[in-house]
Amino acid sequence: MGVMKQILTGVVLAAFATPALADMKIGIVVSATGPASSLGIPERNALTLAPKEIAGQRVSYVVLDDASDPTAARRSIERLASEDKVDLVIGSSTSPSSLAMVEVAGRSKTPMISLGASRAIIYPMDDNKKWVFKTPYNDAITAAATVKHMVANNIRRVATVAVNDAYGEGWVKEFKPLAEAAGITLVASELYGAKDTSVTAQILKVLAARPDAVLITASGTPGTLPQIALAERGFKGKVYQTTGVVNADFIRVGGKAVEGTLIAANPLSVAAQLPDSNPAKAAGLAFTKDYDAAHGAGTTSAFAGYAWDAVMLLEAATPVALKSAAPGTEQFRVALRDAIENLKNVSTTAGPVSMTNDDHNGYAADAPVIITVKDGKFTVAP
Repeated sequence: MGVMKQILTGVVLAAFATPALADMKIGIVVSATGPASSLGIPERNALTLAPKEIAGQRVSYVVLDDASDPTAARRSIERLASEDKVDLVIGSSTSPSSLAMVEVAGRSKTPMISLGASRAIIYPMDDNKKWVFKTPYNDAITAAATVKHMVANNIRRVATVAVNDAYGEGWVKEFKPLAEAAGITLVASELYGAKDTSVTAQILKVLAARPDAVLITASGTPGTLPQIALAERGFKGKVYQTTGVVNADFIRVGGKAVEGTLIAANPLSVAAQLPDSNPAKAAGLAFTKDYDAAHGAGTTSAFAGYAWDAVMLLEAATPVALKSAAPGTEQFRVALRDAIENLKNVSTTAGPVSMTNDDHNGYAADAPVIITVKDGKFTVAP
């Protein structure tokens, strides 16, 4: 299978120990190895907690690793749809890999819940994307929250440093018009590769532009590289990142250089600090308790939450779909897709989800919270 490797978890082994013809089968594609492994590993870990039965229906799981490679992600969903004949696919971890899977989801009429953040995965709606949903906030929502925070802090000149992939560049594309409309000037816009080991040239150009703040758009630990370079050169302005870095590995690799980072993020990483009125708090605390018990105290991350939120959507939609057809059929896949699209006020670790036929993300504009890194931990920003 080349870079595509099947990872059998305890849940998978249990599910396949006594297979039944009527099992609902869920395919999972994550980036458990490669540059995006800090995203894929917690997602895979979260999915080991997935239920073996939903609404009285047995569920089995087939888990594949795309090694952070969009080509492997496409091969993975091809296999899951044509050979394993799954009823739904969860994945993949990144926007580039998820985008590579969309056409196959549509062509095979297999509903897919992406764990990637780019709005391009589900927008603009077309015959393929109508089969695709996603759990991370759209980058447009978090970009708007970022701009709002910048304006409140009198930031007027911003430079961007983005990984040159669909996530990094797509985020800047969403951010730029919102920033300009708010009176913020984009004074520099630099790109780098996820596997680069130096961004010296890009950071020197950024510093020469004299920004009030720098926005870095990247997924996983590659997001630390520009911020470390800025710290080494004494940058005193604010540094913003995106939801793509909200995990412990970002802090571990970035160290003191990422202290003070500002991120418009999923509430899960700071669930215990939220007021009781926050609609994401209860689900976030419940999942954190279960995940930390299974994988170690303090290990829950936003990426684990994205995977769990996909499970919560599946649990909400399955009873409705089962009224129309049996798993393993095209009729059931259609019913499951329709049921997800019509979900209303489903509680997730990121807040309530209400889907529509043209919004396959379903979060309110005020769902993100601004978090920061303080003393090596994520905390609600003051």
